[in-house]
Amino acid sequence: MKAGSPKRRLGDLVFSNLTRAAGLTILVALAGVGIFLLAQGAPGLTAGKEDLRGHANFLSYVAPLVFGTLLAAVLALLIAVPLALGVALSISHFAPRRLATVIGYLVDLLAAVPSVVYGLWGIGVLGPKIVPLYEWLDKHVGWLPFFAGPYSNTGRTILTASIVLALMVIPIVTAITREIFMQTPRLNEEAALALGATRWEMIRLAVLPYGRSGIVSAAMLGLGRALGETMAVALVLSASNVVTWNLISSTNPSTIAANIALTFSDATGTARNALIASGLVLFVITFVVNFAARAIVARYEPGRKK
Repeated sequence: MKAGSPKRRLGDLVFSNLTRAAGLTILVALAGVGIFLLAQGAPGLTAGKEDLRGHANFLSYVAPLVFGTLLAAVLALLIAVPLALGVALSISHFAPRRLATVIGYLVDLLAAVPSVVYGLWGIGVLGPKIVPLYEWLDKHVGWLPFFAGPYSNTGRTILTASIVLALMVIPIVTAITREIFMQTPRLNEEAALALGATRWEMIRLAVLPYGRSGIVSAAMLGLGRALGETMAVALVLSASNVVTWNLISSTNPSTIAANIALTFSDATGTARNALIASGLVLFVITFVVNFAARAIVARYEPGRKK
């Protein structure tokens, strides 16, 4: 210990070492998962047609799965983030305190619902109920490639799966943004109101800029949840492992996680290695998303020079 430096208490030393050990444990576990995926998935990268369900090579096999994974996750995020921001703002700035507390508890409870329950609800309730909407979209805006017919009579489409994913993402985004909005300096809000700003103008000028990095973080966490979701998508989606922008057709792209869940039990040999290799691709995609999120959050941190 350097001369003149304050003496560290035993409790501080124990706590700092425990936190350091916890961080190292996470790194070791993450490295172990990556090594396993790389070692077990490597043989699948050179698998033949018989192990890749008729595809010529691994790239042509995994490309539609990557497309479906990103499409479903982005659609879910486009639906979830505006709704989550609205709910978070209503809890933090609009609803009466008692009502806001109840709403907050109910939103938090949504995060505790198992994904298989969301999947069963999507296939048993949402799918059949949303078919008339698909029929309307096919009839009136079918000239758009997103809603070109024929529409699905069962409602088991990529759009239905995305709506279910959005419901699963909303609690995460809402919880984080709610806490960020409630931490907005009260003086900033009062100053905006004192200058004659309306409630919405105060939120637009004081609350949203303050919580910008938190909103990005919440959205990226929600995106990570949507990318890796398995059972809900596997139950709802009628997948065909194709690349298509049609959101209401019965011919849908599958996702990496759903494809692994549906086919892993029957796969053997190199075919199983190919599924593990696709899991490695999802692992890399998640890593890239998280690193991009960290870069965006760091850029918009308060006080950081642009």
